[in-house]
Amino acid sequence: MLAKGLTMTIVFEAESANYGEGIGNVATLKKLSRGNGNQYTYISRQAIRYNIVDQLGEEKASVEASGKSKKVIQFSSDSTILDYPELDFFGYMKTKDEKMATRRSAIVRLSNAISTENFKGDLDFLTNIGLANRINEFPNIAQAEIHKSYYVYTLAIDLDQIGIDKNYDIELPKEEKTRRIEKLLDTIAFLYRDIRGRRENLSPLFIIGGVYDVKNPIFENLVKVKNNKILVEDIISGIFENMKKDTMCGVVDGKFDNTSEIKNNLNALTIPKFFENLKEKVRDYYESN
Repeated sequence: MLAKGLTMTIVFEAESANYGEGIGNVATLKKLSRGNGNQYTYISRQAIRYNIVDQLGEEKASVEASGKSKKVIQFSSDSTILDYPELDFFGYMKTKDEKMATRRSAIVRLSNAISTENFKGDLDFLTNIGLANRINEFPNIAQAEIHKSYYVYTLAIDLDQIGIDKNYDIELPKEEKTRRIEKLLDTIAFLYRDIRGRRENLSPLFIIGGVYDVKNPIFENLVKVKNNKILVEDIISGIFENMKKDTMCGVVDGKFDNTSEIKNNLNALTIPKFFENLKEKVRDYYESN
């Protein structure tokens, strides 16, 4: 089977979608800092993975707590990629004892979704005064950091490794490999995240990618948003000539101030058409191998 990689970089818009441990009664967003001192909020790859598995519509793999002195929660020994796509996509490590473990690396890899607009310290003041008033008590008070921004993340898939697990001598038929990737792409197209009473829409507003002979997440450091514009020239400058014919792009019409530039220079399609074409590329790959 020819080695092929599917990669795509996605821009979506969300608000306060991943909190960390918190300090006192202040709920803090997950953040990272850059050299210029600016802080950017992010949604961890683990959080995105959780949402994908939760919304995939496939049976979740069984887990167990194993170990003698210290219990480790892990996938059960009889759970395999044969029955559970999440193991096929995101891999596993199953420890037999303190020195032995069975591993399969992730075939679907995700980056963190990092905000394109820096965090400025906004706080939301919270109370439960509605409940407190019912019994004439003083309300509880809390605060939560808030931040709304465009976020960018990248997904990369080793298509030639999907449906194969040498640990259990398993290889799925190409029809099942195709079905699983198509199901994954459908999930990403309609991805959302429930947090603190809100449902944040993580569906793509801009997306670029394709199926390539290399497995590099090509667009991970190329897609940037500034002043409500996708920086098209940055993207074009990073696409190798032999990759241009395999690259597709999708955009929500009118969302960005330079939609016309995106359409003209990147041949952008609608988001639904992008996913339709990408799934066709996946079907062609598996049918020809």
